[in-house]
Amino acid sequence: MATQPTSVLGTTATSFPRSHEKITSPKDTPFFVGNEFRYSKTESFIDVHDPATNNLVTRVPQMTKAELEEVVASAKDAFPGWKAMSVIARQRIMFNYVSLIKENWDRLAAVITLEQGKTLADAKGDVLRGLQVAEAACAGPEYMKGEVLEVAKDMETRTYKEPLGVVAAICPFSGYSLPGLDFPAMIPLWCIPIATITGNTVILKPSERDPGAAMVLVELAEKAGFPKGVINVVHGTHDTVNFILDSPTIKAISFVGSNKAGEYIYTRGSANGKRVQANLGAKNHAIVLPDSDKEATLSSIASAAFGAAGQRCMALSVAVLVGETRDWLPELVEQAKALHVDGGFEDGADLGPLITPQSKARVESLVADAEKEGAKILLDGRGYKPKQYPNGNWVGPTIISDVRPSMQCYKEEIFGPVLVCINVDSLDDGIELINKNDYGNGTAVFTSSGASAERFRRNIEAGQVGVNVPIPVPLPMFSFTGNKRSMAGGGANTFYGRPGVSFYTQTKTVTSKWSSQNVSSGKAEMSMPTQS
Repeated sequence: MATQPTSVLGTTATSFPRSHEKITSPKDTPFFVGNEFRYSKTESFIDVHDPATNNLVTRVPQMTKAELEEVVASAKDAFPGWKAMSVIARQRIMFNYVSLIKENWDRLAAVITLEQGKTLADAKGDVLRGLQVAEAACAGPEYMKGEVLEVAKDMETRTYKEPLGVVAAICPFSGYSLPGLDFPAMIPLWCIPIATITGNTVILKPSERDPGAAMVLVELAEKAGFPKGVINVVHGTHDTVNFILDSPTIKAISFVGSNKAGEYIYTRGSANGKRVQANLGAKNHAIVLPDSDKEATLSSIASAAFGAAGQRCMALSVAVLVGETRDWLPELVEQAKALHVDGGFEDGADLGPLITPQSKARVESLVADAEKEGAKILLDGRGYKPKQYPNGNWVGPTIISDVRPSMQCYKEEIFGPVLVCINVDSLDDGIELINKNDYGNGTAVFTSSGASAERFRRNIEAGQVGVNVPIPVPLPMFSFTGNKRSMAGGGANTFYGRPGVSFYTQTKTVTSKWSSQNVSSGKAEMSMPTQS
């Protein structure tokens, strides 16, 4: 198996895609083991296309079992040395990593735009939210502090946070032609910094639909100084996922994707004795009260519903209109009409295409079903095609009114630029509606009343609540907090922040008894410790 130089990625901090121009000779995506890029010997590949044109960008290998085993062995061999390294030394590497991500920010965003379809501005935001987790991980020495208490004379109890060993991250993966969250930079960076600063070694399986950002991130990890085997990348679909779930060496799994895949991963991984955290589907609601600021509210809803073409688990997909606010819909339609749908590299693009033709077909089918069930299509984005990119996976902003909870467009996560609107008579009716929904990722209320906001906050069951904030995802000093069917296993949400450290570590408690008599010491050490 020939070792390939890091330039195999074909991009640098200053040289990267800047248009949707067809790639004349697409290269296969390598895997990453022992700080080396290698090409798989497999004969099975998954094609990755530019969503704006459906031109081939790369092929992702379904790696062989021998290759997967080699990667696991690399991570296992690297663990003792990485664990033994002080958290201060790991912190220095993390500082380097943060610096390199910033240096390659535009490069990462460009790769995301080419493979996933986001606008450049949105892709830069994707990188930013992952970068913030890496920056927060630089506080590793603080996160890893234990506790100590003198429990009796000459006796004390201490706690230590110790890494688990080899851990895996399965990034946006559906596997069943169903929606799955897609943040090609942010989701790997939810896992890599926290898992490594705590002393674990990592096996990353990026999305088979847009792996490029993850490959850049591991190239940067090697340059930052992570030792061989600490961070590794595998590729594939079901066979690779099952290998990760069944490998006795892998102690914990983080997953993001669809409910069907996630529930399977949680069940099988847990049955094999692994820690599993899984962020699944969503159906995020916003209650709009008549006392809210109309202009600001409508702008927030349009941005949250149609940004990223609705392809994010925290997209605002249901507007719950209280009383007279149903009369605001014509103004919302006008705002949505003004949004510019185009290739992500194009100036002025507000949203890009859906990631695959299958995603487009599914979204259009759910819109058609809503019409058949009696809903009104106030704005129909089906059939939209920019002149420059007629072969892309396009769906324009779509608004559906008079929706009932029994309709399929309400029950399913659409994962496209589609907003469904439901009318209710009161705040309490809206809270009841939301709480009956199976999902519990996020929700919002738009109001100028503190009393209404507090009533909503106290009674709503979603994990992430916004007050006049449409996408209330917490920054890395907190943690992702969805619940209900949006998180497998009853809502164990520990991707980053202090809860993330708890997921990736095992607490060891040591109780010691020592004589209080002084013990003579040898020659004093005069130099400063190096923390190596």
